[in-house]
Amino acid sequence: MVTFISFFLATLACLLAIPVAVFLVEVIAGIALPQRDCSIKPSGDDRRVAVLVPAHDESTGLLPTIADIRAQLRATDRLLVVADNCTDDTAEVAIAAGAEVIVRNDPDRKGKGYALAFGLGHLGTDPPNIVIMIDSDCRLADGAIDQLAAACVIKHRPVQALYLMVAPSESPINYRAAEFAWRVRNWVRPLGLKALGLPCQLMGAGMAFPWDMLSSVDLASESIVEDMKLGLDLALSGHPPVFCPSLGVTSYFPASVEGSRSQRLRWESGHLGMIVAATPRLIFAAIVRRNLDLLAMALDLAVPPLSFLGILTVGMLAIAGLSKLLGFSSVAMIVSAATLTGFVCAVFISWLKFGRDILPPRAVLLMASYVTGKLPIYGRLFSRKSRPQWIRTDRRKL
Repeated sequence: MVTFISFFLATLACLLAIPVAVFLVEVIAGIALPQRDCSIKPSGDDRRVAVLVPAHDESTGLLPTIADIRAQLRATDRLLVVADNCTDDTAEVAIAAGAEVIVRNDPDRKGKGYALAFGLGHLGTDPPNIVIMIDSDCRLADGAIDQLAAACVIKHRPVQALYLMVAPSESPINYRAAEFAWRVRNWVRPLGLKALGLPCQLMGAGMAFPWDMLSSVDLASESIVEDMKLGLDLALSGHPPVFCPSLGVTSYFPASVEGSRSQRLRWESGHLGMIVAATPRLIFAAIVRRNLDLLAMALDLAVPPLSFLGILTVGMLAIAGLSKLLGFSSVAMIVSAATLTGFVCAVFISWLKFGRDILPPRAVLLMASYVTGKLPIYGRLFSRKSRPQWIRTDRRKL
């Protein structure tokens, strides 16, 4: 029995070491390896772009997004807003702002994926060359539409812009820590994959696709991480996304505490569910096809949200240390200690390069309170009977 328990704990420790090792490699590669600038001079070709904006009860925050997009459209481009299961005047506001609008009412099938699929069905009657998906609460950097479209045409692959979320002004430590974690997930780690010549995950906004590739995937689902699912489906069909960090899209975290908690619950439950559901299938497909891109995306997917990964590494070391005191093998404790060291190094390196402007050294000392504060969220996550739904969150600045 002692041997079995020791082997079991060592196996768990080794399994946890894999995503931490992937995380550390991505961080080091993103910072240490040279990066190629993927900015591309837009050409004067006759390509047609459709910008697809799914919107659910977004009448109060939609106007800046529409204004940013319309300012960058060519005469042959389209802006299509999908007013999905709205209870407010989102459709009327979008029409008044100059957008083409379609309305979808299907309360039995809620989710951003359904809205996107509905929009693509509408575009299919007169398909564009390129489809760009932008969330209804995002702001675009100057020239982002042209740059995304040009990169998509030249690379003939799905293109993911740098998508960052910003903490409201005067925000407390938990918001700034969340902003840092988002930077690690959507900026540092994809930079590492790009430097290694590997694809990235899709991030939900600032995504561009050649029209012909979208016909190979089914977007109609209630998954709260429909972007991640779409990227994996495209990779399985032979079209892994590429990261272009020079193209910028930004949004704000919810201003209210409850809105922030609800948003994190939806995202992290969706991510963890996708890890369980998709990682084994991707690894199997990567091995069978001998496809390095698929394997890289599977391993990247297997890295849990930053705070959850930190809780796992600390918890594993505590369990392994206790087992050593009780007379079991020290292998699990040694592996767990190395894993925690690697995790701390990856976070510290990321903070040095990408986090000091939002998390000064004195704030870093409060990170432990941010992580422990998320324990109730994970408790609710694993005890939840209903699936997270696509709802509007309050993104007003504090």
